[in-house]
Amino acid sequence: MIIQYLASVWHILVPAFHGIGVITSIHAVMKTRTSQGAIAWALALITLPYITLPLYLVFGRNRFHGYIEARREEGQKITKLRASMADASRDVSALPRSVPEAYQLFNQLAHTPFTSGNQARLLIDGDQTFEAIFAGIEAAKRYVLVQFFIVHDDRIGRELKQRLLAKARAGVRIYFLYDAIGSRALSRRYLRELRAAGIQAFPFLTSRGLSTRFQINFRNHRKIVVVDGEQAYVGGLNVGDEYLGRSARFGPWRDTFAAIRGPAVKAIQLSFIDDWHWSTGEVLEVDWSIKHDAAEAKAVLVLPTGPADEVEACSLFFAHAIHLAKRRVWIATPYFVPSPEIILALQLAVLRGVDVRIIIPCRPDHLVAYLAAFSYLKDVLPIGVKMYRYQPGFLHEKVLLVDEDLAAVGTVNLDIRSLRLQFEITLVFADRQFAAQVGKMLEEDLARSRPLLIDEIEDRSLPFKIVVQIARLLSPAL
Repeated sequence: MIIQYLASVWHILVPAFHGIGVITSIHAVMKTRTSQGAIAWALALITLPYITLPLYLVFGRNRFHGYIEARREEGQKITKLRASMADASRDVSALPRSVPEAYQLFNQLAHTPFTSGNQARLLIDGDQTFEAIFAGIEAAKRYVLVQFFIVHDDRIGRELKQRLLAKARAGVRIYFLYDAIGSRALSRRYLRELRAAGIQAFPFLTSRGLSTRFQINFRNHRKIVVVDGEQAYVGGLNVGDEYLGRSARFGPWRDTFAAIRGPAVKAIQLSFIDDWHWSTGEVLEVDWSIKHDAAEAKAVLVLPTGPADEVEACSLFFAHAIHLAKRRVWIATPYFVPSPEIILALQLAVLRGVDVRIIIPCRPDHLVAYLAAFSYLKDVLPIGVKMYRYQPGFLHEKVLLVDEDLAAVGTVNLDIRSLRLQFEITLVFADRQFAAQVGKMLEEDLARSRPLLIDEIEDRSLPFKIVVQIARLLSPAL
């Protein structure tokens, strides 16, 4: 009887799975970005729906639903704050004369303008970065906004906690936001101590309610600290001992942050406010007054990007920046799994005679992403893009330099995940002095790197090449 019952259930389930698979394959054909991806999903959903259906629910989504609606839910309060910020920054938002009109497209992608009157400081590696962040927290008088993708309960994590606890005891409001997936190993004790001191600590959950419960493939990769609405810190470092070179596995850790004062801080703060409201439903009361240093002429644009954007703003930014290059494009990135648009932009830059150099790590931290990069190297090395592998340790910085005028520091890796699937933030500097500092920093990185030659790929074994191509197919989920 049991066998007959199971057989009858199986005869119902099999047609049901295949029927749902066929219906879902139509959705995949209509929604998947590329024809190759649409074909792959459709075939898999029709032939192997038992395996592919749950995978498609998680990895087949290309848009983050609910975030824009949450912004609308913020209501008149945030709408007025956005308007007041735009009005207050109007006198400093005009592009400086040294900034080309072509940069206006960046304003459209960011929905907030370049602002002048900013101070900016480059922070190289973990010790310098956390020293600056801790000094900023120590100086806080009203509130501190803290947001990281990964937070560990280790030596540097506990030091951050103690400094936040001390400021909370002094009456400073602390808001602590962490990604639920990236910080999944963060101990409950760590969070209990923060909350017991009155610190508001919440995870950035990718889902809110039943309709978005399968959005776990999207993550909030931003790293932001804002102090009193007057100074801010943005860059590639998370909170963990390995990011200060204390890991035996990775050795010295190469990373970059930037410290900002001036009107651009308000746009960084606005990014945090949006993420906080999505996570908690609360609209924070913070300082929106604009202060700028007339003696400082640094033009800075804050570009928050993510899977809720109307257009793929992150990929468009990189493609446009590369297209603007006349002399050089230098990039440092831990992963090289770029979108087709960026591959084409790099190829066109080389054909125009632009010096294109890309620095990537010598050793992997994510094996599949490391392997996938080999397949993309074949698209750029033969045409003249110069690739380098950083030797001393793990390179994790996310930096772009275009000619002598434009530099970017932020959280974006040059991979599909950062370009399309994660919430990121980039600081764009239209300033020759700051760009020169970035150029000097990258020259030092290049001096510690070795050129990567096409022979290193072509001479690999056939099994390795097959694994590399499989990794490339998995690149949207990396």
